[in-house]
Amino acid sequence: MPAEAKLDATARTPSPPLTERQEARRRRILHASAQLASRGGFDAVQMREVAESSQVALGTLYRYFPSKVHLLVATMQDQLEHMHGTLRKKPPQGRTAAERVAETLMRAFRALQREPHLADAMVRALTFADRSVSPEVDQVSRQTTVIILDAMGLENPTPEQLSAVRVIEHTWHSALITWLSGRASIAQVKIDIETVCRLIDLTGPEGHDE
Repeated sequence: MPAEAKLDATARTPSPPLTERQEARRRRILHASAQLASRGGFDAVQMREVAESSQVALGTLYRYFPSKVHLLVATMQDQLEHMHGTLRKKPPQGRTAAERVAETLMRAFRALQREPHLADAMVRALTFADRSVSPEVDQVSRQTTVIILDAMGLENPTPEQLSAVRVIEHTWHSALITWLSGRASIAQVKIDIETVCRLIDLTGPEGHDE
């Protein structure tokens, strides 16, 4: 079973699929959220403005996303999905799995670096998220995990490999927070990411290239 399917199998019972019209509406909402956040960060994302920009009724917006935090965490998942598509078109070139994962995460980091207000808004939303936002947070985590596993070249990760991936994921998110708060330079982020990715070498032969 591919890694993505395996991860989805452990998720909660999925909601009924959206109709084409509903999906188009959701895409407009996420686009408006990202645009507003890019201009002014977390505070610039006001639900009424998102509704107006995406041409949906305010009540409809709240049915899709009960709060700004729900919306911005979903926006992060959407941004990561877009990054994943870009990464698949131009895969990392590192010789080892650890090198490929580090390259992948730094490319994702630099994409967020180009939109600092958007990155700050999304990371703040993740920080503020409570249990009601768990499904959206889980989607962000699953998307990040799949990106890392793709870079490793794994379809059937072992429990040890998934544990290493979780630690790498936590470090990446923490690096984002410390960089956004001005407590870490890009160079320091790169060192931390490369260091934690070495955990891949400790997860058995499946974590090494032939």
